Amino acid sequence: MNDIRNVKLELLRPGPAHNQLLSPLTPYLALCGADGPATVHMPFEQRQLLSRLERLRYEIYGTTVPTAQREAEVREMGEAIGRVLGQVPSLLSELSDPRGDGRKLVHLRLSLSAFELGMVPFETAIAPDGFPGSGSPLFLQSRTPIVMTREVRRGRPLPVEWNRPPRILFAFASPGDIPEVPAQDHLEALRRAIEPWVKIKDTNKERIAEVKKILTVLPDASLEEIREACCATPYTHVHILAHGAPLFEAGDRRYGILLCSDADPAQGDVVDGERLAIVLTARDASGNTKSRPSMVTLATCDSGNINSVLTPGGSIAHELHAAGIPWVVASQFPLWMRASSIAAEVIYSGLLSGADPRWVLYDLRQRLRTDSPGTHDWASIVCYAAVPWNFEQQVEAFRDERVRKRLNVKFDRIDELVGANTDGRKSSAMRKPDQRDEELKALCASIRAELEAWCAEPITEKSPKKKAERLGMAAASEKRIGIAYFLIAETDTGADEAAREKRTEGLKAYESARDLYREVLEIEPSNPWSIAQYLSMLATPILADSPEAWHSLAKDYGLWWDAARQISEWQLCKTTGEQRAYVLATLAELSLLGVAYGGQRFRPTQAEKDIRKYCEEMLHLLGADAFPVLSTQRQFRRYLEYWARDHWNDLAKVALAALGDNSKSPSARN
Repeated sequence: MNDIRNVKLELLRPGPAHNQLLSPLTPYLALCGADGPATVHMPFEQRQLLSRLERLRYEIYGTTVPTAQREAEVREMGEAIGRVLGQVPSLLSELSDPRGDGRKLVHLRLSLSAFELGMVPFETAIAPDGFPGSGSPLFLQSRTPIVMTREVRRGRPLPVEWNRPPRILFAFASPGDIPEVPAQDHLEALRRAIEPWVKIKDTNKERIAEVKKILTVLPDASLEEIREACCATPYTHVHILAHGAPLFEAGDRRYGILLCSDADPAQGDVVDGERLAIVLTARDASGNTKSRPSMVTLATCDSGNINSVLTPGGSIAHELHAAGIPWVVASQFPLWMRASSIAAEVIYSGLLSGADPRWVLYDLRQRLRTDSPGTHDWASIVCYAAVPWNFEQQVEAFRDERVRKRLNVKFDRIDELVGANTDGRKSSAMRKPDQRDEELKALCASIRAELEAWCAEPITEKSPKKKAERLGMAAASEKRIGIAYFLIAETDTGADEAAREKRTEGLKAYESARDLYREVLEIEPSNPWSIAQYLSMLATPILADSPEAWHSLAKDYGLWWDAARQISEWQLCKTTGEQRAYVLATLAELSLLGVAYGGQRFRPTQAEKDIRKYCEEMLHLLGADAFPVLSTQRQFRRYLEYWARDHWNDLAKVALAALGDNSKSPSARN
């Protein structure tokens, strides 16, 4: 369940967002929690703050800033900011809420309306007296883990669609004679992050093709190339690696990203946040936004730096967030190249595995503090974020989907090894049997370990529905493992003893699947799908391997079959869309299983009519390419290819024909 507690702090002042200099005389209204507002003053003059921020740039006009001076500046500025936060009593009470669990992460959402406050490095804050971890950096201390994000005040919430299949755009540039950016390090970090979701292939050519389905690389990137890429593909994440550079507009100095020029890649083009936001939020001919990234990460110096407040507009990160990009991670000071590589790896390995981005951001600061000693890179990271009311549910759904995708990558490889993929291609044909068997064993062990950990997570103790879903996934996985072992046992030409061992492994997997389905239906006894799957496993030739076992099914489980059909009929009256399709699939499978459980009441002709009716409605409802239709096709193919019985072969063929599947190729994928 949710392990993050939200605390919102708003700092407001009258007047427009721009054209206001920092001054200790300016009052800001601080709103936090249910308590009344407090008035705070920033202890910085505009010129003084700019001068102090310059000393955090490691070098000033080619002269290295002494380490002691830089560290003292970070400390003194952090203490000053900490004292400002300490002026908000309600913030202290929210952070120290006795109802809060100390193991939970506190998400401090800092909402700013004034551009000049964007210059203040709140991320350096030292916890004042009474705050968690008093005297240490507030966002590094572990007594009460706290992560801070900034956000732009809006009239309406920013829509966030977190649960989308990841597509990453990596654009980098270092035009002219400026030092090369560490593109190879970042590419390797991204490559490691996506590795668990890249299909396992035997040749580099096939492997690269699979990588390109997730990751697109734009070397020597120009703004036009980024625009074309975003128009062609709905990227969920955009990672830009480039140098930061100053630009001047209407006499004001700002910071932009140095990309390659559209006309000449050797020349530079300093791009501000407004131009970058336009190309990242692609629009169609009618002006509607086709897609926007869920997150943009900027591995550039000063991409979070607001140097001028005289005219409308903020830092690059601020502009992107204001343009509607939910999450933007940037740096407000120069970031060492090593730190930028660490950031890329931590962010993308965490995000793609389904971790909450707030935990990822907290972990990133910890990692930069430990792995980049002698720097203040941990304080440089700034994040603008929009967190809707259902964000935790979106992250949880995305994480579950990532686990399933990771498991499917391993099962796709198993299917290739044993020849159970859709096109009948058998990767193992070019491998020695012992190599194939060793890889199969390792893949099965990895799948089981991951499922065991997934099913044992604390959320399964609080949510029976979640536990049932995950156990159902584990049962389906054991079923697929059993099919794989029986397939290679049948096709191997080696010793009888080796084939016998594989059949034994397959039988163990089938028995595990049966037991797991039984556990699922005990958790959710009113779920007809779990009953149908349990009955299906009991009736397979592997488990009901004698005439006596087959004939006892109707007597022992006939009432279960009746109950599952009746519950499904009730559900059919109350469901629509995809949920109705799944109920129809369950009814079709139960109709086929009537040959085993219907006893004297079973009528083959009526079963054939019912199966055809359910499957045709399912196909008409969703279309041939919908996942419920494809998964139902695969299940009925199993009855023909792996669990063949004269009793139900004709009914399985009727189902496949009604579902529009005339394929003869083997397939056992879930």
